[in-house]
Amino acid sequence: MFVIYTVIYCLLLPFFLPKEITKRPKGTRLNWFREKIGSVEKDEGWAVWVHAVSVGEVMAAAPFIEALNERGVKTVISTITDTGRKVARYRFPGMRIIYLPFDLPVALGRAIDRINPRAFVLMETELWPNAIRVMQGRGVPVFIVNGRLSEKSSAGYRKMRFFFKRVLSKVALICVQDEVYAERAAAIGAEPGKVAVTGNFKFEMKAQTHAPEWIGKIPEDVPVIVAGSTHKGEEALVLSVYKKLKEKKFPSLALVLAPRHPERVPEVEEELKGAGLDHVRSSEVEGIQGTLSAPVIVVDTVGELFSAYSRADVAIVGGSFASRGGQNPLEPAYWGKPVVCGPDMRNFPFMDELLKAGGAMMVKNDSMTDALETLLSDEVKRAEMGSKARAFYIERAGAVKKTVEAIMEFLK
Repeated sequence: MFVIYTVIYCLLLPFFLPKEITKRPKGTRLNWFREKIGSVEKDEGWAVWVHAVSVGEVMAAAPFIEALNERGVKTVISTITDTGRKVARYRFPGMRIIYLPFDLPVALGRAIDRINPRAFVLMETELWPNAIRVMQGRGVPVFIVNGRLSEKSSAGYRKMRFFFKRVLSKVALICVQDEVYAERAAAIGAEPGKVAVTGNFKFEMKAQTHAPEWIGKIPEDVPVIVAGSTHKGEEALVLSVYKKLKEKKFPSLALVLAPRHPERVPEVEEELKGAGLDHVRSSEVEGIQGTLSAPVIVVDTVGELFSAYSRADVAIVGGSFASRGGQNPLEPAYWGKPVVCGPDMRNFPFMDELLKAGGAMMVKNDSMTDALETLLSDEVKRAEMGSKARAFYIERAGAVKKTVEAIMEFLK
């Protein structure tokens, strides 16, 4: 089956390769291609290779990587997306960060020779059959950590259970977030003895020691809404609500708007122009003297949203109003901020618990204005919701320690 998979991969590669190359800036294309064929820089010694696909996985992996580093374990991070790579560089300056090679034995073998991994760690739901097979065949134990399987992806894997059972048989340990994911892992072929419920890394994210300069430019007496990781269509909704709130009751209200994908910033700026709202990009704040006068800050810098939530009076979680399954509500919860989300938070099964705990509020598009007006008008309610969100976050910590200890046993 691995041979058939490899043949299909090779046949499909010429179709998506041109697009993958041309979508990147000209100055980065050659380096991207080199790393994709495994021609990464050779390093001395050994390392634990951690693969995190994109932004969410990199942020979730951060406390795990820090815990490994505290134990003297050197790590190498690989990503798939450019934004994931940027966040990894922002979060771990000086650490070695590469693109994951094509899932082909030759490319993977070349990279293994240069990196010399002692272990290969896959974050969450990334199953790369050849990467797992080649690593295991070279004596490198493979781990899946912070594992999660949505109902949709689980159904897809079950259709190919005969293949993925063989893939998962080559994984040393699968650490999943909860019992539901453990059952789904077993359903696609994971051996029960290799599956451990260790919890969710996202309950152990830590803020950077320094906050971006632009956060300090917002006047202290100005109420702030932070709308994070928004998707297409959600910015128009947020801006409409924001204008109503300013006109109705909160004339000094400020808005921090952070699109999920930074390349959409020009599109968001057109929305702002159409709404008649002045704005400034977060990357332009450095040259501004004194406090900001523009009521809207558009975050066009990667890796700063987490810190931006620290300045929020109310946090809006994107992806939940555009039927994308929602984005991470734990970043504002970490700071003890009241969380407002839309009806679609299916990517975060614990959301029901957060809502029941009183740390978040789920609203429909047409009721967002009333919900935000209530919160902005009631400091006590905001504080209570924020306190409950923070408590919810803290009570569920411990996943990183359990996972690191399990992996260190293998490394011994």
